[in-house]
Amino acid sequence: MPKKLEPPQAGISRRSFLGSSGAIGTAIGLGGNAAAAQEVGQELAAQDQRKIMLTVNGKERSVTVEPRTTLVEALRDNLGMTGTKIGCNQGQCGACTVLLDGRRINSCLTLAVTADGADVVTVEGLADPAGKLHPMQQAFAENDAFQCGYCTPGQILSAIACIDEGHAKDAAEIREYMSGNLCRCGAYPNIVAAVESVRDSQKG
Repeated sequence: MPKKLEPPQAGISRRSFLGSSGAIGTAIGLGGNAAAAQEVGQELAAQDQRKIMLTVNGKERSVTVEPRTTLVEALRDNLGMTGTKIGCNQGQCGACTVLLDGRRINSCLTLAVTADGADVVTVEGLADPAGKLHPMQQAFAENDAFQCGYCTPGQILSAIACIDEGHAKDAAEIREYMSGNLCRCGAYPNIVAAVESVRDSQKG
């Protein structure tokens, strides 16, 4: 019989969850006051905070978060890594893309507690200490692969992963494996050109 998979533990018990729900329901039922219910919810969440360790751009960082805190929120609000953007907050636009243990992920869909002990790379960690840009950053600049720039951090990290994964053999494959990162300005042809230039330079 296959082993039953247990759901990941996020530091919150069934008892505390039910207690939280009941307290919030009572607050609403007694006064019909949404603000009071929100205050109760915040107090209960604060009681259930958890300390996690992340290696962010090569440096170990300690973060205290609520179980519901997403990785993008922890990066931006707790660690000040605002290069990672929040777009749709639903995992559809790719603006929040970071590398987690070398794999690209949507950090808006990833709970921070599930990344405890993981290695995270954000756009702030790509340039070297002297300020020299990562080859992909340089390629985006040289190929005008952005306009407003809001999606660019996620695009760059996804593009790096696209090459590392071996999914950049031609323009069609690049478009397919970069399709999770949307650019509302429509810079797609130049994004593909940037990825191709880095791919070709690595072949040499």
